[in-house]
Amino acid sequence: MMQQADYILRAGHVLTMERDDEGSLIKDGAVAVKGTSIIDVGTWEAISGKYESENIIGGGLNVIMPGLVNTHTHAPMVYLRGFADDLPLKEWLEKHIWPIESKWLGPEFINDATELACLEMLKAGITTYNDMYFYENHAGNAVKKLGMRAVLGAGILDFPTRIARNRDEYFERAIELIEGYLGDELITPSIAPHALYTCGPEGQKRAAEMAETYNIPMHIHLSETKWEAEEIEKLYGTRPVKFLESLGVLSRRVVAAHCVWLDDEEIALLAKRHVGVSHCVESNLKLVSGFAPVHKMIKAGVRVTFGTDGAASNNDLNIFGEMTMASKLQKALSMDPAALDAKTVIRMATKWGAEALGLADKTGSIRKGKTADLIMLDFDKPHLTPVYNVYSHIVYAARPSDVDTVMVNGKLVVREGKLLTADEKEILEKARRWGDRIKNGG
Repeated sequence: MMQQADYILRAGHVLTMERDDEGSLIKDGAVAVKGTSIIDVGTWEAISGKYESENIIGGGLNVIMPGLVNTHTHAPMVYLRGFADDLPLKEWLEKHIWPIESKWLGPEFINDATELACLEMLKAGITTYNDMYFYENHAGNAVKKLGMRAVLGAGILDFPTRIARNRDEYFERAIELIEGYLGDELITPSIAPHALYTCGPEGQKRAAEMAETYNIPMHIHLSETKWEAEEIEKLYGTRPVKFLESLGVLSRRVVAAHCVWLDDEEIALLAKRHVGVSHCVESNLKLVSGFAPVHKMIKAGVRVTFGTDGAASNNDLNIFGEMTMASKLQKALSMDPAALDAKTVIRMATKWGAEALGLADKTGSIRKGKTADLIMLDFDKPHLTPVYNVYSHIVYAARPSDVDTVMVNGKLVVREGKLLTADEKEILEKARRWGDRIKNGG
């Protein structure tokens, strides 16, 4: 007797990303979904012989894979895309970004900007993102409206802003966010002490204790620039990773963004403590932060993943771009054409990203019992024809515009490249109105 599925997704190639060998690739495959979960995955022959559904999507020229995971961004900064380009990080932050944020940040800005960011990410195949910003409870409203999965981190600073007058108030806001979203189906709250140069030892230790108490992730910028590494060594007599180790902060809960300026001992510490690293290659290149030792970190056992950073410093939310740029750059830097091969890069963008965020039981790979966070790529394109190696095509040739279908938590949110959960035109029009207000100063 046939079993009923809500959806059956079919493709010429299904990349489960469950294993590191060829067992992760199913040719002429299918995925059966019921409710929020994947109920089976296998060949089309096996799935179609066991399940029936009124909703069969896809065909032989498609590729199904886990949704992409963006492990570091500041989603609402899409409203500041292109605002202050071609500047070094310190000047960019202190003279341009922080002043404009102090004027405009508020609940309405965060809600509307997050809608735009989620629209961009979903259409680019990103089903989960890890954020660090402010007013994240309002970001949560937009995330749930569009049907995305997110880890929302409450930013912690040592200095006053319009968000909080002091460190205690930042932590009070963080507790509100955390307790408001604990156990949520789509949103995981987190604590996000910005960086060692903006949130010192006491704030870092307190954040780590809060992460432990609530069993949530901790998100931090770490060793992004040469200036940062030298400044922390000047202040505390040791390098940033080693200093966090001395504070007892490093753990598998931590997602450390950038990690550009590391020595071998620091890389070994990140591996030992199972810290997840978010590699933001395009932002690092644009801000001239340097070249993260990704190949060396992976060889040492560090779980390296991909982040876009915010769209004000990248300037897009596109993991496909991060994948191809990172792979090619690491090959050139190491003078090894096999460095950061396509399969490894896709693991970084899916399974490893979910593991770093503590979401491996839900997302990051395609397996019976996991939540159905899936994307389908349309390979019926000139730049994707013919196909010899599907992994290589995804990393070196695919684009966000090749994303045809996106499913999050068993719900279709994008179909034939169009958002199903909200009005795209309305989101874009709001963004244009905000842009006019910011340009005109009010």
